[in-house]
Amino acid sequence: MTTIQAHRTEITFTGFGGQGIVLLGKIVGEGAALGDHRQSTLTQSYGPEARGGACSAQVIIADQVIHYPYVRRPDILVCMSQGGFDRFAPDLKPDSLLLIDQGLVKLPRAFDHPVFAVPATQIAEELGRKMMANIVMLGFFTAVTGAVSEPAVRSTVEHSVPKGTEPMNLNAFTKGFDHGKALLKGREKKAAGRKGAL
Repeated sequence: MTTIQAHRTEITFTGFGGQGIVLLGKIVGEGAALGDHRQSTLTQSYGPEARGGACSAQVIIADQVIHYPYVRRPDILVCMSQGGFDRFAPDLKPDSLLLIDQGLVKLPRAFDHPVFAVPATQIAEELGRKMMANIVMLGFFTAVTGAVSEPAVRSTVEHSVPKGTEPMNLNAFTKGFDHGKALLKGREKKAAGRKGAL
């Protein structure tokens, strides 16, 4: 079961400056608060260089007031760079979910957390806008984790992206979302096949 339905979910988004990591966190937090009517917080940090430097956004979503807005050990870690993975992977709990941009993050052999991979940057490039990789990842994140509802995120995307780019960004979101749903369905079929073989 991959859907996060706990009363409190701690999420870290990480990558490098210029990927739209903070926007990713902002849309998730805003979607949770305005669309799903839950509590949320967003904190962010940048490396010494803005573009190309390390960047992260931490989001907490909860059903009650959030007294401490910093993520200690994420329930969900979303990595869009190798540096981000190297920095935050040690903070994962045994049951944490890891989402990666598979073209940008290589996992060590002995890595034993649940991993969901999407070629977010590649999909964005195929759509003609590499800069939309964060929105592809957003769709994938929404499908795989269930941390925020799809309608809440879609609505927030529409209001968060530059005017005139809404259709392109919603298309990128849909591509990521569909990729996530297809991945979940494939895993369910595989699990059902294993059960049938017992």
